[in-house]
Amino acid sequence: MFVLTVDQRRSRSREDLVQEALDVLNTDSARPLLRGFERTAGDEMQAVTSDASVAVDIALDLAASNNWSVGIGVGRVDEPLPESTRAGSGEAFERAREAVTAAKTSPGNIAVAGARAEAGHAEAVLQLLVSVARKRSKEAREAGELSDQGLTQQHIADRLGITQQAVSSRLHSGLWHECRRGQSAAQALLEGADR
Repeated sequence: MFVLTVDQRRSRSREDLVQEALDVLNTDSARPLLRGFERTAGDEMQAVTSDASVAVDIALDLAASNNWSVGIGVGRVDEPLPESTRAGSGEAFERAREAVTAAKTSPGNIAVAGARAEAGHAEAVLQLLVSVARKRSKEAREAGELSDQGLTQQHIADRLGITQQAVSSRLHSGLWHECRRGQSAAQALLEGADR
């Protein structure tokens, strides 16, 4: 099981982003959660999923935005899960607290805590992916997001009004395809950490 504990960065010097994030994250049907995100304290929120790909996808999006410190706790949870995420308990919840604390000073503001070595390996991959994502240009992000929607490079070029070669260059400079493979590796490592 995976518990995501997420803390807004620099929350004392900027507007509260939690409610907006809750609205987006809890209505995304492509990312099913066992227990949706809830505000747990001030500028912090938490959710539970049994799907490593969902945990990786959400964690990367939030950390790459540079607005959040993201902790992923891996392990068992006490069942049955209560209706409220805040009322949950068990190893994954405890490790998520440990991870979000570590994330505040970790590269990419993302950390993973679990009993198996794969948790640390997943953390290393996720930190690398966030570092790349934060350096990616707006144009590379735009081309990559369209690529993720299944558009060919020629269709992306037509949509953006640029050449196919320019699309290829944006995807290449943003390391888009390499990061997608890295994301799959992080997912496999998280699954291994949860065995």
